[in-house]
Amino acid sequence: MKNTYETPFNSRYASPEMQYLFSPDFKFKSWRRLWIVLAESEKELGLPITDEQIEELKAHAEDINYETAEAREKECRHDVMSHVYAYGVQCPKAKGIIHLGATSCYVGDNTDIIIMTEGLKLISKKIANILSVLADFAEKYKGMPCLAYTHYQPAQPTTVGKRAALWMMDLLLDLKAVEHQIDNMLLLGSKGTTGTQASFMELFDGDADKIRALDKKIAEKTGFKGVLPVSGQTYTRKIDSQVLSVLSGIAQSAAKFSNDIRLLQHMKEIEEPFEKGQIGSSAMAYKRNPMRSERIAGLARYVISDAQNPAITAAAQWFERTLDDSANRRISIAEGFLAVDGILSLYLNVADGLVVYDKMIERHLSDELPFMATENIMMDAVKYRGGDRQSLHEKIRVHSMNAGMQVKNGGKNDLVDRIAADPAFGMTKDEIIAVLKPENFVGLAPVQVEDFLNNEIKPALEKYSDDLGLKAEINV
Repeated sequence: MKNTYETPFNSRYASPEMQYLFSPDFKFKSWRRLWIVLAESEKELGLPITDEQIEELKAHAEDINYETAEAREKECRHDVMSHVYAYGVQCPKAKGIIHLGATSCYVGDNTDIIIMTEGLKLISKKIANILSVLADFAEKYKGMPCLAYTHYQPAQPTTVGKRAALWMMDLLLDLKAVEHQIDNMLLLGSKGTTGTQASFMELFDGDADKIRALDKKIAEKTGFKGVLPVSGQTYTRKIDSQVLSVLSGIAQSAAKFSNDIRLLQHMKEIEEPFEKGQIGSSAMAYKRNPMRSERIAGLARYVISDAQNPAITAAAQWFERTLDDSANRRISIAEGFLAVDGILSLYLNVADGLVVYDKMIERHLSDELPFMATENIMMDAVKYRGGDRQSLHEKIRVHSMNAGMQVKNGGKNDLVDRIAADPAFGMTKDEIIAVLKPENFVGLAPVQVEDFLNNEIKPALEKYSDDLGLKAEINV
């Protein structure tokens, strides 16, 4: 509908896979899955629940009668009880044991943990794909010298591949943070109205071992290693804060990458993909704006600020639970995941289509290399021509300052000519130029890239071997 607001996360940014995880269909099917798990576990622990009832629940696990649930919710104003009712309409034999002993948070909170865990798994696969693409890029360009920058001022050269390794280092830390978060995700389990499991004390005649076993079975049947050992009615909202903090970290890394690409594209050294029919500007037809990288930066800014929501919510909870978290969590958690998913699709698209302009890289490097090589020139003059190090240092300083002004005022670096004309150095112009080999000034950059790829990236990607090769399409 064109007359109703639609979130850009659906129409522009997030993938269908991530959109589905946060869809009503996935949520309500997860509720039914949890009700089946609860009934199975309660039966196994001795409650009077039949196989026939469980089979009836399983038969209708996927075909949710949404119209019935929606009509019921208009009457009772309670989403969980509406779906309990609708499930019971489809499962008349099992109607009486659906949601037995549980509270709304049994399905609500456990589903939230399931959704976030699945979302993190999807994110980890996307990060792995970006690392794989960047690894190929870094390997290819590990030895290509380029001008490095500190304070965005020309500094000692690095290589194109080494700069890519810096982007990868950030993402590798993010991948490890995501994996750690996944490994430590715990369900709420079935804790009751204030977390005391009092309703289950009634059901199991005070048998604490069976109540402990119930939580364990719920975790095992849903693929989790355990449940929170203690909780109020809800799981601690610190989990939401921790998850969004991980997402914020990914956004930070992606924004750094996007900023570097935008600067490099300005210098015409490296460019993001630009399609044949793409328009860069409505007014200036010649422009090739880095719109993908700019979009990454914009979405990253949103995620970084969005991460404050769960932190504030966690801090604002009262005792065993309040409901001021609900509306905020419906928006902040979902949109945090959808935004990061969009960011990573853009990141993958850009990384997989980077265009390197080696002549521009060489030009910028050659413009500044004489300044970078002054120490080597000075050492040659001392070592092989008997020059005085302190005297030559002062001369180099004066020549460099004058040459720097010549670059700014005249557009040409004449430092080599100045040094060649100074008899104190005893070096011809050709001898000085022979020193100016870019590969002599990149230090261990190529070796660092090789070591990083072999010792860190390849081992990290081994578990994702079946998930690599992903291609990202962007909507606009």
